[in-house]
Amino acid sequence: MRTRVGYAGGTLQNPIYRQMGDHTETIEIDFDSSVLKLEELFDIFWQSHNALKVNHYRGKQYQSMILFRNDEQAQVALASKRKWEDKLNGTIQTEIAPLITFYLAEERHQKYYLKRFPKAYFELMSYFPTFCEFVDSTLVARLNGFVREYGSLQSIKMELAEWPLRQKEKGAIESMIQSLKW
Repeated sequence: MRTRVGYAGGTLQNPIYRQMGDHTETIEIDFDSSVLKLEELFDIFWQSHNALKVNHYRGKQYQSMILFRNDEQAQVALASKRKWEDKLNGTIQTEIAPLITFYLAEERHQKYYLKRFPKAYFELMSYFPTFCEFVDSTLVARLNGFVREYGSLQSIKMELAEWPLRQKEKGAIESMIQSLKW
């Protein structure tokens, strides 16, 4: 439903990109568990990188990490790790730890792939009263994924049909998506 990039897992207060201390670059994902189960999200995570390899490049900045918010998420993460260790026949190096604080990354780091299409990016941003609302938008998260070749405009339109909006709002969003200059 929403993705935001930031820093977490460390001890420095209010980290920024050039001074992140012992934090790791992270992505915060809000999702609807009736649509996507946490186990499925972890499967995507494990498939998306080599979790058997330790990445020492720039210390903790780029390490593989799962941060959980509660005991249930911790148990699911650990079970998923064990399942994938069996599948990969190795020891996963991913750190699994409680989330203490998530610090939102600077504006220039949000919706990185969408920014590669500046006309669409700035036009889309004009529909939101604040940058925070833009970053927190489900539609913007979907379009950021679309330009990275995850999904299609058609799949976004099909999903839009299920969103709890009035038909007029859905039509306006669909028209806006069609009018964006990619």
